[in-house]
Amino acid sequence: MRFSEHLKKASLVGAFFVFALFSLQAQALCPATGPLSRVEVAAVTDGDTLRLRDGRRVRLIGVNAPELGGKGRSAEPFAQASKRRLQALIDASDGRIGLLPGQQARDQYGRVLAHAFDLQGANLEAALLAEGLGYFVAIAPNTALAACHRRAEQQAREASRGLWRRSPTTAAENLRRAGFAVVRAKVERLEKNRGGLWLELEGPLVLHIPQQQVSDFDHKTLNQLRGQEVEARGWVIDRKGRADLSRQARWLMKITHPSMLERLP
Repeated sequence: MRFSEHLKKASLVGAFFVFALFSLQAQALCPATGPLSRVEVAAVTDGDTLRLRDGRRVRLIGVNAPELGGKGRSAEPFAQASKRRLQALIDASDGRIGLLPGQQARDQYGRVLAHAFDLQGANLEAALLAEGLGYFVAIAPNTALAACHRRAEQQAREASRGLWRRSPTTAAENLRRAGFAVVRAKVERLEKNRGGLWLELEGPLVLHIPQQQVSDFDHKTLNQLRGQEVEARGWVIDRKGRADLSRQARWLMKITHPSMLERLP
């Protein structure tokens, strides 16, 4: 056998053991919490979205993959790698997966919101997170696996895998566009009104905890955030043209689960 063939075989064997390792981690971290609906996958749209044979589109819960680009924007780092990895995980499951629907069944685009598991019971979102190929997100009310997804991402951060080879976290004052972001900033003050709780940060960003989710947060912990630096993640909204920016921050981020907001040491 030629050396190139030996090398190819060794690479395939190595890839199998890496896949097996992450599958075992994912299964241990995030086992299914209920009965699964078996479906066939027709196509992988990106690192967090699938199209099923029956025509339904599925948005995976708990992970936000880098954007592939389009409409004048280039692909974000690891976007293609995330899509390829999800495709490989599904191929290894013979194109069939189990879905565990979220408490909120569909998003605003009509996509099914669900967790996905391979035929061995390994959670696909956790596998992507553990390899640094997506960001952990927890959007109420679909937060049943939030704790284990967060631990999966922490593995990638500690090992500097994928997106975490270079920290994607940005300072709030450096925000330049709307979209998903992981930001850090100091909390200047907290304000509560009928709309919920507002954390005004150092820089042009305010965090909003809606009234219906305020009770999910520990009030003592929130009050201790004044003057402290925090890391927050979520989708940034540009309020330019919709708010008086002389009185309000330009950028707004909604936080609906405590795991999306962390006090930094």
